[in-house]
Amino acid sequence: MSSLTSLPSPTNHLVSALLTDLYQLTMVYAHWKNNRHNNQATFELFFRKNPFGGEYTIFCGLDEVLKFVQNYKFTEEDIEYLRSTESLQDCDPQFWEYLRQLDCSEVKLLAMKQGTIAFPRIPLIVVQAPLGIGQLLETTLLTLVNYPSLIATNAARMVIAAGDSQTNPSRHPYPQCKKKPECVEFGLRRAQGPDGGFSASKYSAVGGFIGTSNVQAGRLLGLPIAGTHAHAFVQAYASLDEVEDCQVIDTHTGNMVKLLPKVEEYRNEFGGPYLTTNKGELAAFIAYAAAFPGSFLCLIDTYDTLKSGLLNFCLVCHVLDDLGYKPRGIRLDSGDLAYLSIEVAKHFYSLREKRPLFDNLNIVASNDINEEVLISLGKEGHAITIFGIGTNLVTCQKQPALGCVYKLVELDGQPRIKLSQEIEKVLIPGRKTPYRLYGAKGWPLLDLMVTEKEPIPTAGTRIMCRHPFDELKRANVTATRVEPLHNVVFDRGVLSPTNSSGDTACDSDVLNLTQAKEFVESQLKSIRGDILRFTNPTPYKVSISQDLFEFLHELWEKETPVAELK
Repeated sequence: MSSLTSLPSPTNHLVSALLTDLYQLTMVYAHWKNNRHNNQATFELFFRKNPFGGEYTIFCGLDEVLKFVQNYKFTEEDIEYLRSTESLQDCDPQFWEYLRQLDCSEVKLLAMKQGTIAFPRIPLIVVQAPLGIGQLLETTLLTLVNYPSLIATNAARMVIAAGDSQTNPSRHPYPQCKKKPECVEFGLRRAQGPDGGFSASKYSAVGGFIGTSNVQAGRLLGLPIAGTHAHAFVQAYASLDEVEDCQVIDTHTGNMVKLLPKVEEYRNEFGGPYLTTNKGELAAFIAYAAAFPGSFLCLIDTYDTLKSGLLNFCLVCHVLDDLGYKPRGIRLDSGDLAYLSIEVAKHFYSLREKRPLFDNLNIVASNDINEEVLISLGKEGHAITIFGIGTNLVTCQKQPALGCVYKLVELDGQPRIKLSQEIEKVLIPGRKTPYRLYGAKGWPLLDLMVTEKEPIPTAGTRIMCRHPFDELKRANVTATRVEPLHNVVFDRGVLSPTNSSGDTACDSDVLNLTQAKEFVESQLKSIRGDILRFTNPTPYKVSISQDLFEFLHELWEKETPVAELK
């Protein structure tokens, strides 16, 4: 186990005790004034509705939560600022001494494992702490969980949609059509600021993306970085004269070889449409090949994708192949991606007999791609092997917020309830322990919350599972396996292991991301396909025990005012 000071600070240096809403501080001051700040409280962090019209959510952000709570402290500069604000300037001077001494040494966190597939109402994190510090953690924990979970879910949905979009090889014989497409994150320039961009790179990797264009994320997180060139690079060249001195090493002889004469030989040999391509574009490709002969991948739609870019790329590929290099492929950034990718693959196929390298080239697409586009491409048929996805991933354009909430469920051992005319906002009171119940076929049947005092549900035992608010929705469930969803991850300043190897959620960002990504992949395989599907997904059942159902409705009735009619 780790000591209180073993973790690094949160990745974003803005994440500190001061990253909170003012009303957290005003509430805590009022608690302190009334000597209630040390009363023992339990808070739950959860969401009420799955995002993107789907029926599942991937929990992320626990790694940064643990860094935050273990480094929680108000600095002298923080205290001086708070004392100077109009809202807090009249606070009792002893309150500032309370804040100076405050840390998370009396806080206990229970949480799902990072990467767990989660469902509405099941707590992602449970905070057991004195009322003061428990309240102060609310805003920061929400911001550390909301966006990461949203991004990871968005990424996973896109990875699934990309995989489902794989073209049936019987429709087209081209090798690119036989590859399962992968996804790379390209969203830094469109993200909501540097932190949004970095977090998107990090948590899209958890959701299944294989790389990022974000170099800083690559360095800090150990993620593969990906990218080639933009249209501006192609536009920077206008004549073949500009690249007459470009050369690379012939891997067979070790001699330096000029590329332009070799390219022109093939251009004249092939003739026809190869003689009418844009020369500036060809010059740009030659220049890029001289710089990156072993990873040559070009954007081919600057002027004309099929009549110029594709042909120019193939000319340079022939020369690189002669010299012992293996080009990577092309990128499409505009136009009809399904049609263009098939035409590109068709042309590669026509060259494969003499040049087998064309079987292995990637076709990358990066034109404002979202989940719906991926689904549509699958229906049309395409030859895209890699999707570069930016704006619609990092901004979560389809749903820009997850909507996690942080609610007080118990104080000094007494359950607390919040009522609402909106049923979905009625709080299920008290400390609860969640379990996942599996059926005979190995699929999860439902998640079940029981009161803290109830016995642990066991496999092979008949369990009454109730809908929290609809008394007619109930079922007796006999599970073949019962999985607890919460582990203690932080206990009064000490990190707790989250796996059998003794690793914590924060041993390193690289380790954490790798483990979380693998865990998400295994989780997605364990969930029924009808729950994951894009169109009309089946809602997953979240239930409560009979005891909890009876207690909820008893307290609900007790706390609801009785109307007076005259």
